Amino acid sequence: MTIGTRIAWDDTVLPFQLDLSDIRGRVARLDGALQSVLKQHAYPPQVEALVAEATLLTALIGQTIKLRWKLSLQIRGNGPVTLIATDYYGPTEDGAPARLRGYAGFDRNADLAGADPFNLIGDGFFAILIDQGEGMVPYQGITPISGTSLSACAETYFAQSEQLPTRFELSFGKSTLPGEAPAWRAGGVMLQMMPKASPSAIGDGGSGPAGLLSHRDLLDGDEDENWNRANLLLDTVEEIELIGPQVGPTDLLIRLFHEEAPRVFDPQPVRFGCTCSEDRVRNSLSIYSAADIAEMTTESGTLTADCQFCGAHYELDPKTLGVDAARSDGDDA
Repeated sequence: MTIGTRIAWDDTVLPFQLDLSDIRGRVARLDGALQSVLKQHAYPPQVEALVAEATLLTALIGQTIKLRWKLSLQIRGNGPVTLIATDYYGPTEDGAPARLRGYAGFDRNADLAGADPFNLIGDGFFAILIDQGEGMVPYQGITPISGTSLSACAETYFAQSEQLPTRFELSFGKSTLPGEAPAWRAGGVMLQMMPKASPSAIGDGGSGPAGLLSHRDLLDGDEDENWNRANLLLDTVEEIELIGPQVGPTDLLIRLFHEEAPRVFDPQPVRFGCTCSEDRVRNSLSIYSAADIAEMTTESGTLTADCQFCGAHYELDPKTLGVDAARSDGDDA
């Protein structure tokens, strides 16, 4: 795709609500943040596409969490792509950007040429994890890999785990600016029915893949009519409208949903960001014994660690690591 310019809406998530339909949603545009996520590794194009889709989903879903919380997506499979992991860190204060990061694990010896990216995952699970901070119990929801895309997996997750009808319409790929090398860009819309005070009772099985729940099992009456109408309107969106920059998110919402009384809220800027640090590496190694640390020590007498998300490289003195070192520090205190 060819994009003429970058705009102020790049790397933002815009929350909105359709008052006449009792539906909420988000519009996301990712440019520099997505490119920063992907440039940390030399992924094949098919893996890049999966990480791009997962990062866009994470931005759309993560915007709902509170300040300083962390939301993660984990997709694990038995195919050539074994892991896709993304994180959304809520802003540390009002007005600050949220942070995104992502990583994929895959078989570097596999022939991925011509393969459909989603089929490279195989069978496995799609999980959303929410860390609400120290002293709080993390939340985790898991559903099987299903459908034909990661966005379909996310829709199944919300139907099955949250009993919330949810729709994603995404577009992502490499764009070209005049005089610049191709770079990844993504945009999408998320629709979701507002949560009920008391979720409907669901019987055994659903109408989705492998008997999982879908929106058809969760809606009836006016809700079903409202949901179908909003989805028909979203069906008219074009890829270039999702990606931008010719159409801003507010203009897009008016174009699609003007009869549904759309109401927008403050946009949330997003940036690439990683939370790794030497202290975190030391803390993760504190569970190992001196014998374990010795096995991990290189011939040069140091222990090295690399961050999978941002590529940061750490070289540490093994004498200051592990259980024995932590115990000694405690004795000296």
